[in-house]
Amino acid sequence: MSAPRFAINGAKGRMGQATARVLEAAGHNIAARFDKGDTFDLSGADIVIDFSTPEATLHLAQACAAEGERRGAPIVQVIGATGFTSEQEAALMPFAEKVILLKSGNYSLGVNMMIGLLKQASARLSAEDWDIEVTEAHHRRKVDAPSGTALMLGAAAAEGRGVDLAEVKVAARDGITGARRAGDIGFSVIRGGGIVGEHSVLFASEDELITFSHSARDRTLFARGAIQAGLWGRNQVPGLYDMQDVLGF
Repeated sequence: MSAPRFAINGAKGRMGQATARVLEAAGHNIAARFDKGDTFDLSGADIVIDFSTPEATLHLAQACAAEGERRGAPIVQVIGATGFTSEQEAALMPFAEKVILLKSGNYSLGVNMMIGLLKQASARLSAEDWDIEVTEAHHRRKVDAPSGTALMLGAAAAEGRGVDLAEVKVAARDGITGARRAGDIGFSVIRGGGIVGEHSVLFASEDELITFSHSARDRTLFARGAIQAGLWGRNQVPGLYDMQDVLGF
């Protein structure tokens, strides 16, 4: 297989710039860079690293599908955008028939290890005795809340208990809320300054506390994970994958 050619969508953003630095340092070929308002020219790209917005991601997926059909070989689209609505999630799914889609709320190895541990912990700590709270902190420019990573962590905890996160999610509390309902998974959000990403999951019983936490110190860790995912995707068939697939979990 020839050396991969990369494109970056959201190239002017913080994650796009971090991705470019990592690719250049590793000697990879960056064939194209796109940002808001640009026309997608994917003729020279095999892997697109996409840290943009849900709307831009959908337009890019359409372009990837068309280019893959034109050349007779699917393109890999690594999706780092978060904040998808249920309608946007549904609109993305048909493109998995023609594009190798890798979608994750977080491309960190540490976070994805944490997800596996949360599933095990929540399966063994009963909802009647152990409350779960997810806390996340990000920079002031982040527009969606809770973060995609926080939702991934909450979903992992819910999966361990055999329930749908939508049924037990409590995203905000204000005023006279009443006593906490057993089994709920609460979320708390902090926005401020230049915080790269802080996530913790608290299991609280009457007698003890267990906390799983992860701190991101540099955005390049997400870029490295996204690139690793893209390289893995080159050996796959069209479909929708995530970092749990990439890491073999």
